[in-house]
Amino acid sequence: MRMSLAQRVLLTWLFTLLFLIMLVLKLDEKAPWNWFLIFIPVWIFDTILLVMLIVKMAGRCKSGFDPRNGSPNMKKKLWYLVAMLLKLAFCLALCAKLQHFTTMRLAYVFIPLWALLGGAMLELGYNIFYLPRD
Repeated sequence: MRMSLAQRVLLTWLFTLLFLIMLVLKLDEKAPWNWFLIFIPVWIFDTILLVMLIVKMAGRCKSGFDPRNGSPNMKKKLWYLVAMLLKLAFCLALCAKLQHFTTMRLAYVFIPLWALLGGAMLELGYNIFYLPRD
């Protein structure tokens, strides 16, 4: 399951464009769609990324794989998995709030996003200050 860089960029651009078009139509009140329907391109893109990530992580389970060779790489993939799940939780909570399915405060809706941004800042700081340079 290998994609070239051009294919990944095109796929990202296509799903982002489709999401933004649907969002603009919803915000201009041209389309009376459900908020969960508006976020479908985001969820399709995230599902593709999750499947690719899980397939790469599952490759460690095959016979003949030496677990000592890829432990830092596995930690990074585990962080990517957690980040994707936090993004998914934020999108679901935001859609539920916008669709009035829940009466939770907006501050609670943003907790997964804040956790994701905090983790990204920690990873950035670790990569800048603690990783050895060649």
